[in-house]
Amino acid sequence: MNTGESSQPSLSWPAGKQYLSPAARLFHSPRFNCYIISILGCKTNINPDVVKAGLKQTLLKHPRFSSKLVSSERGCGKRKWTRTSVNLEDHVIVPNFDSEIDSPDRFVEDYISNITTTPLDFSKPLWELHLLNVKTSYAEAVGVFRIHHSVGDGASLMSLLLACTRKTSDPDSLPTVPTMKKRTRSSDSSWFWRFLWVIWSVLIVIWNTFVHIVLFLATTLFLKDTKTPIKGELGVELATKRFVHRTVSLDHIKLIKNSMKLTVNDVIVGVTQASLSKYLNRRYAAQNQKDGGSNHKRNNLPKSIRLRAAILINLRPTVGIQDLAEMMAKDSKTRWGNWIGYILVPFTIALQDDPLNYILQAKAMIDRKKLSLEAICTFATAKLIITTFGAKVAGFIAHRLLSNTTMAFSSLVGPLEDVSFYGHPITFIAPSVYGHPHALTIHFQSYVNKMTIALAVDPSVIPDPHQLLDEIEESLKLTRDAVVKRELTQEPV
Repeated sequence: MNTGESSQPSLSWPAGKQYLSPAARLFHSPRFNCYIISILGCKTNINPDVVKAGLKQTLLKHPRFSSKLVSSERGCGKRKWTRTSVNLEDHVIVPNFDSEIDSPDRFVEDYISNITTTPLDFSKPLWELHLLNVKTSYAEAVGVFRIHHSVGDGASLMSLLLACTRKTSDPDSLPTVPTMKKRTRSSDSSWFWRFLWVIWSVLIVIWNTFVHIVLFLATTLFLKDTKTPIKGELGVELATKRFVHRTVSLDHIKLIKNSMKLTVNDVIVGVTQASLSKYLNRRYAAQNQKDGGSNHKRNNLPKSIRLRAAILINLRPTVGIQDLAEMMAKDSKTRWGNWIGYILVPFTIALQDDPLNYILQAKAMIDRKKLSLEAICTFATAKLIITTFGAKVAGFIAHRLLSNTTMAFSSLVGPLEDVSFYGHPITFIAPSVYGHPHALTIHFQSYVNKMTIALAVDPSVIPDPHQLLDEIEESLKLTRDAVVKRELTQEPV
């Protein structure tokens, strides 16, 4: 049950101080201590001196990246952000490695997993950047940001990160990020029918909101997901996570989207449903064999699996890249903070003969969520609980809610063209999060004509995350092939 952070005051703070917002206090509660991880793959080796020089001119001018937490003089357990001098040597880590590494991909995964086992030093600003000049299957070198979630929400931090990049083809230009297009309704219908349409839409929104909030409350109190092989046990938020990723073609996703007149989110949720169904079927088959049963059955899934994902919804317009770039260059004002609410999304777990059925089921479910105020209601409720009862109570409720669901799911849009991070061309971006009570987090991040799928898993629950990535990639291929086949077999009109 994430909450929002007031957009005021702006990034230009009086006397360089600001009390923690309700959202920031929640992210520091014992049961909800969350961090953001963002992995940048580069096409060249990373020059640490160049990166540090770039950080001085950009990121360090952002108040949250040059402030530390201090206790309030008034006591009462309150803390506030206070501007401080930043020693980049404390925040930019460049480890020395042997020139020969047997398995670079595994080595980088192990390294990222290991750094998450220790908390950030709260006597300094709550971020760090690791520069790994290790050639992997996907990049010549890797940069790893680790940022405490109280610093900002994922959408704001991604915008800030992109504001520190420039187009590779034009080093003086900021990246271009796609914007949401507003749908326009036909003006041909009479005012009477438009009036009826508005009334009907309002009634649908009210009903959907009521149903979703009741389910949300029930989940907080007693409604639990089915215990499946991918659902974490109590205390999973403390387990060391493993971060893996895979890059697929965004063009294939867009082909499905355009052919079926859907959105990218419809497609990636549908593909995820298909891959989770196949992955769980494989895990149940292995379990049946282990228990002495047969693993030759096509369908090994139990009936009526309840599997839900908690999805963060950004409730305010994302901070513009141009605004953030100007703020860092000119110390101007712009809005910042966590303004996010949760929605609970049920995933259909079943084996379907037609892969397009997964996509259509996802679209129907997402359309219902769009006609609902669930995210706004959870945002407002969480903020009220934090301000009334404190972050510990809110953290307990958020922990209980998420513990009764199975996974976290999110997606963000990235640049439309190749960008460089202080002169280092980027080949992929793979963000994720840890510290919440899920054994599985799935994040989709677009970049140019690619889509990177990033998983954060508890390896004691999901010991084969690359197998799950294989299932996602295969499900996307089968869906694309089904779309192409359908279009080829359609008779001309």
